[in-house]
Amino acid sequence: MNDIDAIAALQDPVRRRLYEYVAAQGREVGRNEAAEATGVARTLAAHHLDRLAEAGLLDTGSRRLTGRSGPGAGRPAKVYTRAREERAVSLPARDYRTAAELLAEAAEQAGLDAGLCAAARRRGEALRGSAAPCGGLEEAMETLAARGYEPHLEAAGTAEGVGGAGEASGAGAAAVVRMRNCPFHAVAERFPPLVCGMNLALLEGLLGTGGAVRARMAARSGECCVVVEAADEEL
Repeated sequence: MNDIDAIAALQDPVRRRLYEYVAAQGREVGRNEAAEATGVARTLAAHHLDRLAEAGLLDTGSRRLTGRSGPGAGRPAKVYTRAREERAVSLPARDYRTAAELLAEAAEQAGLDAGLCAAARRRGEALRGSAAPCGGLEEAMETLAARGYEPHLEAAGTAEGVGGAGEASGAGAAAVVRMRNCPFHAVAERFPPLVCGMNLALLEGLLGTGGAVRARMAARSGECCVVVEAADEEL
């Protein structure tokens, strides 16, 4: 299925709501959970989830949702996660990814990391405009969400995010903002030090330095390489 057909699958409002819910969880989601969360019948949710999988927007698997194993544990249930493959449509056709990769390759070979980071920090500051540095994690999450980073709050050092602002798992742990999406993922995979450093500098400019939050590197597979935390937390 081509990108236009895949994106067209989201035209149905129920299907789009299910896709957005699964994508926001950052983990496997079963049919019952998705149906309950979006307020639709399980059979309807199953139909639309499978259509999303057929379109290549969701990946599927199976596991026992009871957490038990062995006799009496029940049959494995079908589960869904957001597909890692990117989908994009440009009319007329454009190829900005190739241009970005060529520029990144040239910058890396020429040792232009410092210059790129300086330019990224200036761009972040320009995007922030006259606004003061972010006043807290909630404001930072709003700023990051507007840029497509898909932020979520979690306790420092935990393996999974809790998925909701204002919550954190783990008693006494300092909350950090992690991001499920890296807008530069395709290029970052090929040139991680260069692009991740650029991303950090961009977010430093966007969120502001010397304020209530700070960005730092804390790479984790499947997520953005940067986290945001309260500026008074120790590294």
